Amino acid sequence: MENQTSGTEFVLLGLTRDPLLQSLLFTVFLIIYLIILLGNTVIMMVIRTDLHLHSPMYFFLFHLALVDICYATTVVPKMLVNLLVKGSITIAVNACMTQMFFIFLSAGCEVFMLSVMAYDRYVAICNPLKYQEAMSKHFCYRLVGSAWAMGLLYSVLNTIPVLNIQFCGHTEIKHFSCELPPLLSAACSGTFLSKLILLFSAVIFGSSSFLLTLVSYIYIIATVLKIQSAEGRHKAFSTCSSHFIVVGLLYVTALLQYTKPKSVSSIILDQVLSTQYSILTPMLNPIIYSLKNKDVKTALSRILKKLQFV
Repeated sequence: MENQTSGTEFVLLGLTRDPLLQSLLFTVFLIIYLIILLGNTVIMMVIRTDLHLHSPMYFFLFHLALVDICYATTVVPKMLVNLLVKGSITIAVNACMTQMFFIFLSAGCEVFMLSVMAYDRYVAICNPLKYQEAMSKHFCYRLVGSAWAMGLLYSVLNTIPVLNIQFCGHTEIKHFSCELPPLLSAACSGTFLSKLILLFSAVIFGSSSFLLTLVSYIYIIATVLKIQSAEGRHKAFSTCSSHFIVVGLLYVTALLQYTKPKSVSSIILDQVLSTQYSILTPMLNPIIYSLKNKDVKTALSRILKKLQFV
């Protein structure tokens, strides 16, 4: 057995080795990545420049857009390079570990950022008179800092044990990126601790984030249903509809990934689900918030009108 945890390379099997399909996928994912960069950058720019959007809700949306850019940039550029390669796709062990670290960091931060946004909607709808006091600027910074801290903790907990795993010669990773499950499948030995930590951390971090979001929405729905007028209920629901759609997309995909039976598990299905939450979700988030949010659309139109007169 050859220990290859330093100074060597892994082989990424990628999505396909068919040259024609590689060219097609390269074009598709390049367009998706450009949409991710453009969409999330526009969201951040609009929030930063328009004074009407200087509120806690859009402060959290700004950071969600930042996380989405980080998440996609961790995965897609390397994927695009690999799709241009005709032969074996290799990645240095240190680069693989670095990519895995940032995948965990981005994923962990994303789910807790969505929980923070759910809490913000809970305070806005259930305690509107105390909203400004409860969601002070200092408290908002603490919430965002906590989301990044939880993502960092999740990443460190899962990355450190992998550094001690032994890999054999010509290690193949049956995936397009260095996600931990396919990486552990390629190891020779010493994976028990990493698998245990991955399971418990995913359950603890995932369930705590999900429960925070779920409890917030239970209170939100209960409060909205008490509103007498249909217009009032619609207005209340509209303020959190975009967030609800984004949360639904993320958690449904994660649920399918981690609860599907082994009988239906396959390399292709795992890659499809991974593509959904690491690439498609960062692309869809700014589109959903732009189309469903009247304030963002209004702010964007104001900026475009100003640019026309410059």
